[in-house]
Amino acid sequence: MTAVALTIAGSDPSGGAGIQADLKTFHQFGVYGEAVITLLTVQNTQRVSRIESMQADLVIEQIRAVLEDIQPQAAKTGALGSAEVVEGVAKLAQGFPFPLVVDPVMISKHGARLMSYQAEEALKNKLLPYATLVTPNIQEAGALANMQIRTEEEMSVAADRILKFGCKAVLVKGGHLPGQPVDVLSWPTARTPNDRRLRYPGSRVATKHTHGTGCTYSAAITAALALGNTLPDAILHSRRYVQNAIETAPGLGHGHGPVNHFAMRS
Repeated sequence: MTAVALTIAGSDPSGGAGIQADLKTFHQFGVYGEAVITLLTVQNTQRVSRIESMQADLVIEQIRAVLEDIQPQAAKTGALGSAEVVEGVAKLAQGFPFPLVVDPVMISKHGARLMSYQAEEALKNKLLPYATLVTPNIQEAGALANMQIRTEEEMSVAADRILKFGCKAVLVKGGHLPGQPVDVLSWPTARTPNDRRLRYPGSRVATKHTHGTGCTYSAAITAALALGNTLPDAILHSRRYVQNAIETAPGLGHGHGPVNHFAMRS
């Protein structure tokens, strides 16, 4: 049986992030990818100049069309844009019989806001309770947990605060902190105590070509879950894939270029 994964996210016409990055990542993991578009952007590796959110009913109709015909084994969300879209996705997520990875995309690599403040509140209170895993970076985790994060210990504290919104697990990505990057998983419902708090270390790469790493990482986890991996293994395989993708970035564009979605996966 062919594994299927669904992304519910925005479009990046330059191909480095959003649904384009998600679909490339699904394909590299050998998973059939489906995509529901939530918003359109005008962007490249140097700038984001325009963002247009889809109407919530159009997003909901896209999801329903997918679910009634080719149901995925796992799904993820990326940039959702408006509170209405977040609320619509949350209502459907109540009935998802598959794991949902929520990548709380709030601000683009170029600093453009991809989620309204009202949508942030809807995300916390209405969507996160149905998330199998939430994958914030340092800035996003700080916003969700209402705190400043400067250390690995504070990453764990933030993860525990985010868990209070009702999600099953939180992976705080530490790439924006100085030193070697470490991601921290808080998974209180893990079957074994050893899996309840896990560290995923990486290696710092001196490059500006990291556009779409968050999308790629969450998409890889989603694909690995669709293939039947446990959550710790899904994150481990995805962390290695993203590390390889950054190390072998093709150097495209004049700004923050994309990672290498052709990278080897473990």
